[in-house]
Amino acid sequence: MTDSSALDPEDRKIVTLARSARARNGVPEGAAVRDETGRTYVAGTVALDSLKLSALQTAVAMAVASGATSLEAAAVVTEAETASAEDRAAVRDLGNAGTPVLVAGPDGTVRVTLTAG
Repeated sequence: MTDSSALDPEDRKIVTLARSARARNGVPEGAAVRDETGRTYVAGTVALDSLKLSALQTAVAMAVASGATSLEAAAVVTEAETASAEDRAAVRDLGNAGTPVLVAGPDGTVRVTLTAG
């Protein structure tokens, strides 16, 4: 586990935004990504009959739809111990293999920092 106060302030911000999205929307996961200009995109899980996206996939899609061309970092707040391969692939597609993905528990404590790779 990583002490969230030891994180870079910009990384702490996306973890906080992801946690807020999860709580506000009452969804299983919340996520936030930061693009190459420092803009952030926040999302929750999408679970419609015709469309199912994880929170991280939705946040990446929002960044793409808003014109982002790269990602600096991503965060997901979840009960899961790690980010799925599909989530990491979405981050890698817009970012690169080295883009950090912070995985935090519902309390906001970062459990692990992975790369999208």
